[in-house]
Amino acid sequence: MRKNFDDEINKLKKEMLKMGSLVETAIHKSVDALKNQDLELAAKVKEEDDKIDDYEVELEDKCTRLIALQQPVAGDLRTIIVISKLATDLERIGDHACNIAEQVERIGEEPLIKPLIDIPRMTDTVVRRLKESLDSFVNLDVEMAKRVAREDEEIDILDEQILRELITFMIDDTRKIRQAIALTFVSRFLERIGDHSTNICERVIYMATGERGEAY
Repeated sequence: MRKNFDDEINKLKKEMLKMGSLVETAIHKSVDALKNQDLELAAKVKEEDDKIDDYEVELEDKCTRLIALQQPVAGDLRTIIVISKLATDLERIGDHACNIAEQVERIGEEPLIKPLIDIPRMTDTVVRRLKESLDSFVNLDVEMAKRVAREDEEIDILDEQILRELITFMIDDTRKIRQAIALTFVSRFLERIGDHSTNICERVIYMATGERGEAY
């Protein structure tokens, strides 16, 4: 019985990591669509979000069934609950990638008001933190989870920096306001993705220790 239970847990973890991979790809594609003003790629990001949504529903159903059938306790129960919660975080990250794609469509083929430097940099940081937060889950590495959570400040600083620069553009030339607002939203969606990575880290710590609260 124990082996069967462990096998089911491992299957859930693998499915969750596949979902994580889809989400990472969605983030990259949405920002690539922005950099290249690729409206077809932006539309594809939105279409492919259905796959991410399906993963969340499937994982939640499997977690619920496993709890009902096996009636796990203590650490086993926490693991299943955390997998279900992580699926929700990943689904919301996928939504933010879609939101970025929508801003790409809003900008359209209008020339970008500035070279994109900070947003791609922010994207790289966000995706790295997401990967590391999932690694901390796979390896049940509490110290990694705490470290990744502390790094959220780096993303917040970039978001504030981008906002200040775009406000300057809007003040200097009112014709740039619409696009500057769209780029502000892109930055804010990336910042929210970073927040979900922090959530994942906090859930990992709960899974390992049974203690709730901030990871840093």
